[in-house]
Amino acid sequence: MLLSYFQDQLIEAGCDEAGRGCLAGPVFAAAVIFPKDYHHELLNDSKQLSAKKRMQLRSIIEQEAIAYAVASVSAEEIDRINIHNASYVAMHRALDQLKLKAEYILVDGNKFIPYQEIPHNCIVKGDGKYLSIAAASILAKTYRDDYMDHIAQDYPEYDWLNNKGYPTVKHRTAVLLRGITPHHRKTFRITDPQLKLF
Repeated sequence: MLLSYFQDQLIEAGCDEAGRGCLAGPVFAAAVIFPKDYHHELLNDSKQLSAKKRMQLRSIIEQEAIAYAVASVSAEEIDRINIHNASYVAMHRALDQLKLKAEYILVDGNKFIPYQEIPHNCIVKGDGKYLSIAAASILAKTYRDDYMDHIAQDYPEYDWLNNKGYPTVKHRTAVLLRGITPHHRKTFRITDPQLKLF
């Protein structure tokens, strides 16, 4: 069972991103604030859920969260400021959009650029430990998937409907054969498709 909060004195928001390791498309991030002692038995790390289950949970999160927000940073911005900074900027943008101001921030991972003067805590594999981070993971992933499905209609050769911009063999082969699109991150290296995929 995931934990409801890290601390119970301040209004706590969980943050996570999606699309960091992609060759194409924006990086998305979300921030979620749940009521104190919130529980939901199906809520878990988005990577462990089917696409159908993620969409069902997205509706539940949006109905039951006190506040939530989703934001993104474009491929062009990623190329300009690098993917690490872009991930933090996306999280900051999501925090900016919350209708209730967070007083404490839980972040998935081991690094974060401080947001305003608000205290934060980085939790490695936090999307498998805290409900708010798991919810942020689901929102970031589903909104990004929707975006990639939309732009995939204009570029079917890159198989974004299936790979969502991640460096699969089919995606990288298409880049090697056809070149990049305006949605590709130009600073990311497209390696030979025969190389092992991590």
